[in-house]
Amino acid sequence: MKYKRILLKLSGEALMGQQNHGIDPIRLNNYAAEIKEIQEQGTEIAIVIGGGNIFRGVSGASEGMDRVQADYMGMLATVINGLALQSALENHQVPTRLQTAIRIEAIAEPFIKRRATRHLEKGRVVIFGSGTGNPYFTTDSAAVLRAIEINADVILKGTRVDGIYDQDPEKNKSAIKFDQLSFDDVLKKGLKIMDTTAFTLSQENNLPIIVFDMNTKGNLSRIINGENIGTRVDL
Repeated sequence: MKYKRILLKLSGEALMGQQNHGIDPIRLNNYAAEIKEIQEQGTEIAIVIGGGNIFRGVSGASEGMDRVQADYMGMLATVINGLALQSALENHQVPTRLQTAIRIEAIAEPFIKRRATRHLEKGRVVIFGSGTGNPYFTTDSAAVLRAIEINADVILKGTRVDGIYDQDPEKNKSAIKFDQLSFDDVLKKGLKIMDTTAFTLSQENNLPIIVFDMNTKGNLSRIINGENIGTRVDL
């Protein structure tokens, strides 16, 4: 096993599956099965999910809503997704804890670093909801921050494409895929992997990022076991 402790970053949009919004139960079940597979191999797994399938703060603000209010709504959307994934994982007999940066004790534990680390050591999957708990920060920033706090070996950014390309591969068939990049390469080429705050935080803490296709069965397990899947970004 190449990576003992990981932070898996999933987009909210990924949970939509073939739907236009909301949560696709089939996609959710598939993700839970993939996560269970690596959990049984002994991988310690933390997860951050976006909320774009339900509400996106930036979009709300662009429509005239107060940005801070809109961002808090987006944070609550990530909690809904976290609860859904927690339920799916527990249906697969995977012990799971949901921790949130905003205190919602009726449904989740507050984020406490030591408690999160202890859960991971005991083999529980820990889902981090409500982003950083602050407006103006994305779930990408939350993912990097939590990964650093729990001393994760790597951030695995699960997407619907199989890595990082020089252009959008869904729009341009001639787009070129990169197998490996340095942080400096990403900046020089102007590639959009994460927002600038998240990416800089990852670079400063020498935390590698692997961008891969989460929707291809077995990819997660192959990465954990050292196969070169997707695109790796490091120093």
